[in-house]
Amino acid sequence: MTMSDIELAFAHPEDRSEASAGAAPRDRISLRDHVVEADIGAFQKERGHKQRLRFNVAVEVRPVTEPLEDDVDRILSYDRITEAIAAELAAERLNLLETLAERVAERILAEPAAMRAFIRIEKLDIGPYALGVEIVRSRAEVPVQRVGAEGDEAVHPLVVYLDNATIAAPDLSARLDALLTRGLPLILTVGLPDFPRPATGHKPTQRRIDLLAMEQNAWTLAARDPRCVVVATRTEIDWAIKRGQSVVWAPSKLVLDAVDGPQGTAPVTLALWLAEMMSATALIVHGEVTVPAGSRVPVEKGQDFPLAK
Repeated sequence: MTMSDIELAFAHPEDRSEASAGAAPRDRISLRDHVVEADIGAFQKERGHKQRLRFNVAVEVRPVTEPLEDDVDRILSYDRITEAIAAELAAERLNLLETLAERVAERILAEPAAMRAFIRIEKLDIGPYALGVEIVRSRAEVPVQRVGAEGDEAVHPLVVYLDNATIAAPDLSARLDALLTRGLPLILTVGLPDFPRPATGHKPTQRRIDLLAMEQNAWTLAARDPRCVVVATRTEIDWAIKRGQSVVWAPSKLVLDAVDGPQGTAPVTLALWLAEMMSATALIVHGEVTVPAGSRVPVEKGQDFPLAK
């Protein structure tokens, strides 16, 4: 049975998350009826007196693509939600529930797996009722602003994942031409090269080796078309997007420096993370690849073009 707008307005955030899910809904974790005491409020009578706050939280998370192996370190733990609440309450005294909700959401969305957070906070001791606020926040960033004659304009680039067969295709330039007909800046991403790379048996060092191997592949792509310029930093990407240029992403710096960066080195997962961070119009993938479910960025299959004769 479909919930009415009124029922949905007063439903648990988890129900609202489910109701607003797209065709490929994400996994969710939730916290219900978590009650803590805090000194909060804008009115003088609220100062110096703790009152009960009730938290209900639902967090949409990216599905884990690797085997869980019953390892808590491979998921977003429920403790992260309660820790986020405790940390923000301990940071400073606040006047507004709205401020507290924003800060809790920001802390939760700093977790790599968290994609969208629904947060409801209610005061229980104001009267014979509960007063509260509810917010929904996504981890997606504000799009790049391109300065034009008529003012700033938000730019949502295309992020394109190219497999090795597409990089080596004789008609690569024609394929890029077809992508450019959309009139959007292109951010090209690549995967691991076909040649062998060292195997260390140590996850942190192997991750760096794999990222550097992808960067070698990026330079291989750049050698095939003069429009493909390799960039590594967010500043370089933003500069190119504002000017409508095409770039090839060298992932090491952004991935390793990011507080909420993606785990592992699955190339399409990295491309999807970049697309979400750049508020991209879409992620276009080439080759037989698996895209993680639950993305807020539309995912398209790249067109197959006939080889040049």
